[in-house]
Amino acid sequence: MQTENVGTFSLDDNVWQGVTLTDSAAKQVKNLMTQDPEVKGLQLSVKQSGCAGFAYVLDLTKQPASDDLVFEREGAHLYIPLKAMPFIDGTEVDFVREGLNQIFKFNNPKAQHACGCGESFGL
Repeated sequence: MQTENVGTFSLDDNVWQGVTLTDSAAKQVKNLMTQDPEVKGLQLSVKQSGCAGFAYVLDLTKQPASDDLVFEREGAHLYIPLKAMPFIDGTEVDFVREGLNQIFKFNNPKAQHACGCGESFGL
């Protein structure tokens, strides 16, 4: 009996829309980069968390991974692990002021819902 070769899903074979930074987010990332000359940029990834399923994770990175995708705007570098792209492809990253707080916000077209506190999202 011969089986049909159906193929497998590969992250490397996908064509990504990308992740974008607003002017405000790019300015903040560059500001963070200038505070430590070893910092190459900001890494955005996701982890399972919260009541909705996934949470965004932001970290300063001094040594991006070899499979990170890099998105650049005005000298600000945003690194995305390849394995995170199916969850955040097409996302716009913004940096906003809300009252006395300043935070990164994510406009993710793949997010179908978010938890009430805004800490996690679901697909």
